[in-house]
Amino acid sequence: MKIPIYQVDAFTSEIFKGNPAAVCPLEEWLPDQIMQNIAMENNLSETAFFIEDNNLFYIRWFTPKFELDLAGHPTLATAHILLNEFENKINTLIFKTKLGDTLKVTINENLYLMDFPSRPPKTIDDTNLVYEALGRKPIELLAHRDLIAVFENQEDISSINPDLEKLKKLNYPSVVITAVGNEVDFVSRNFAPKLGIPEDPVTGSSHCELIPYWSRKLNKKEMIALQISERGGKIHCSDKNERVLIGGEAVTFFRGEIELT
Repeated sequence: MKIPIYQVDAFTSEIFKGNPAAVCPLEEWLPDQIMQNIAMENNLSETAFFIEDNNLFYIRWFTPKFELDLAGHPTLATAHILLNEFENKINTLIFKTKLGDTLKVTINENLYLMDFPSRPPKTIDDTNLVYEALGRKPIELLAHRDLIAVFENQEDISSINPDLEKLKKLNYPSVVITAVGNEVDFVSRNFAPKLGIPEDPVTGSSHCELIPYWSRKLNKKEMIALQISERGGKIHCSDKNERVLIGGEAVTFFRGEIELT
């Protein structure tokens, strides 16, 4: 059995930057363990699998260790493959998730705009919670799906070198650190060792939490963000109240086949 596979660098227009994701089109779902094994073998932060049915695209996402409920950069990567490899002429792609959510991706020239749910994080009083793991106490701590630690400035975000083993002990899939940016509205980094991802290069789904937070803090609906990992990535952000728009570019790195015996 052969399965097509593509690798896409998302949230960038240059290869070797942004966040690489694998994309596998399927005719029917494989057993969960097979999809998990493929994601583990790919050893990327996420692998997306999708099935098309009457112009709807059913999508699932796997890290090397777990299936996710929501993922941004592999959704962007999948939209890029549908547009460029399958010559899909639809300007708006509609994705259905395992949980039944509907996600829309609109193509505007070279920018993919993902319409995702807004997930405003709530304040947590105990700012000491991440002190040992991050080596620094945040000025504010919040959470939704992820733990969000806010710091004074971009230099704080760049210089933090977390203890990944201590991060694994926290009851959150990932820990996001963020601050106001020097040349953009805000910056962030994302650590998810519990999911098998020491540091995620660029994370779309965490911006479901970061966008409503920074929109309120900065009193802005339209923002530009940078995830300042080693690879780095640029995110176009819009706060639409109950929804957020998360935008970025993408470039194909390779095309190939998986052979399952």
